[in-house]
Amino acid sequence: MSTSAHIDRFVIEHLPPVAQWPELIFERPELQFPTRLNATTELLDRAVAEGHGERPAIIGKDIHWSYRQLQQQVNRLARVLVEDMGLVAGNRVLLRGANTPWLAACWLAVWKAGGVAVGTMPLLRAKELKEIVSLAQVSHALCDASLAEELVAARAESPGLREMLLYGSGGELEARAAGKADTFDTVDTAATDPALIGFTSGTTGIPKGTIHFHRDVMAMCEVFPRHCLKPGADDVFIGTPPLAFTFGLGGLLCFPLWARASTVLLEKLAPEPLMQAIAQHQATICFTSPTAYRQMAGLVGTCDITSLKKCVSAGEALPTDTRDKWREASGIQIHDGIGGTEMIHIYIASGPEDYRPGALGKLLPGYRGMIVDDEMNPLPPGEVGKLAIKGPTGCRYLSDERQTNYVRDGWNLPGDAFHMDEDGYFYYHARIDDIIVTSGYNVSSPEVEWALLAHPVVAECGVIGVPDPDRGQIIKAFIVLKPGVKGDDALTRTLQDFVKHTVAPYKYPRAIAYVDTLPRTETGKLQRFRLKTAT
Repeated sequence: MSTSAHIDRFVIEHLPPVAQWPELIFERPELQFPTRLNATTELLDRAVAEGHGERPAIIGKDIHWSYRQLQQQVNRLARVLVEDMGLVAGNRVLLRGANTPWLAACWLAVWKAGGVAVGTMPLLRAKELKEIVSLAQVSHALCDASLAEELVAARAESPGLREMLLYGSGGELEARAAGKADTFDTVDTAATDPALIGFTSGTTGIPKGTIHFHRDVMAMCEVFPRHCLKPGADDVFIGTPPLAFTFGLGGLLCFPLWARASTVLLEKLAPEPLMQAIAQHQATICFTSPTAYRQMAGLVGTCDITSLKKCVSAGEALPTDTRDKWREASGIQIHDGIGGTEMIHIYIASGPEDYRPGALGKLLPGYRGMIVDDEMNPLPPGEVGKLAIKGPTGCRYLSDERQTNYVRDGWNLPGDAFHMDEDGYFYYHARIDDIIVTSGYNVSSPEVEWALLAHPVVAECGVIGVPDPDRGQIIKAFIVLKPGVKGDDALTRTLQDFVKHTVAPYKYPRAIAYVDTLPRTETGKLQRFRLKTAT
């Protein structure tokens, strides 16, 4: 590593041992980063220096900032962090708020000042925030005043959280920033200085903090956007994933700035407001979840979304039926992808031009992948096993023994079951934890979910395996029905027969429960582990 700019070395000293890191690959020319690198310099300051200062950058409620105006706000915020809050390079700064221009500016200011950003989902409660503050030894926080209550409660039991400023209605951050000069000397960070800690609960509910460097932020911009999405400066990005989720951080902040495009940040993340905002702002690129696309398909026609050209789905598996319904309604073939907080963003994807039915896609340039068995032996095409990935990014957990579960022999093991065909297309089956073994057959939860979602009365569903004395496990489906549909024994038999005629008969759900809602994360990801604990 080159010499770190971090004075506070907590994160650096709590990286896993280098021997436990995945092998990192930087063979491609666009991934040859200099030893000194700051993500805000590359994404924002360089854009202004290149002549994009007057172009629109970030749009929110009553805010339209050009690149130059965004740069000025970021510089002022960086001064508040350093001059008023005493931030030194390497301090952790918790960021809490809905997607707004001010939250985006806070992210960029933390990086510019040499801090380590710790994004948190808006719905987290005090107990969860306290865990994150403790694990990351957070010393500073910038929080939307409307979400301050839970953080204030967490702070009362977190003596290490020394400084906190609120923004928005009732906050003082904007007023503090207004009194600062609009220039700031960017901290001379190393490319390998930590820039963020992304917390993920995965399928277990136990938080893990993943450390990513300034180099990793730029690497994600040089892979999926460059080689698959291919945005231009005239594009307008929009979507629903929170900036605290690396899918949202990339798709709604870093990728637009990298392309010198603009981004619309929405506080309300539901499908209907998203559709209305697409029409209002003439958005061209949308990032959201499979569940949202399924719901939005029924809303096409209520808004003029003809400006929309490209749609990206990630966060959970995209059912074929959802892809088809969105294409039929909108005329747009979805860019599908899989990534993860541990890898920072997408590493396998497909665009409309290389989509193969049933496949998720191919490895993006810069990444290598294979399907392996439990002993890390490569499996032949067509055989289901564990996905192993390596490339310019990889997993580095913050002081977590689970590092050795995720990284093995230099490969990242995200915990997904895939098979690969002879042409290099990857086919998703399930999370390893979501493989159901019933009567000796291996069945993936998503496959049964996709079969059920193809039935016209099913709005949402989640499928798990539950213990059974005769079969080991049986397949159980939790189903949210469309309005006006009654869940009864007759419908259960109808749905079971439908699945038997859609996929192999042994994959039908022997138990079906009708529910009003399914447990999901703020990013829309189904939490099957909560279904398992509820049975």
